[in-house]
Amino acid sequence: MSVVISVRVRKELKEELERLGIDYAEAVRRFLEELVARERRRLALEKAREVRERLRSKVGTLFPSAELIREDRDADH
Repeated sequence: MSVVISVRVRKELKEELERLGIDYAEAVRRFLEELVARERRRLALEKAREVRERLRSKVGTLFPSAELIREDRDADH
């Protein structure tokens, strides 16, 4: 299902888009989809950082990646 979103732009801008053969409806759709995807990624990253900080406050300093890898390698030998 889809809905209609109206956007008011300067007349000159619309004329230039048409002159250049730009499918502005598709460009706007693509932009909005990318905007939503970026915002979802930003929110997920923000949540991951919050979880990391909560873990850090409960457990103490989290180990750096290199140290964890070293421990894992040493455990195999």
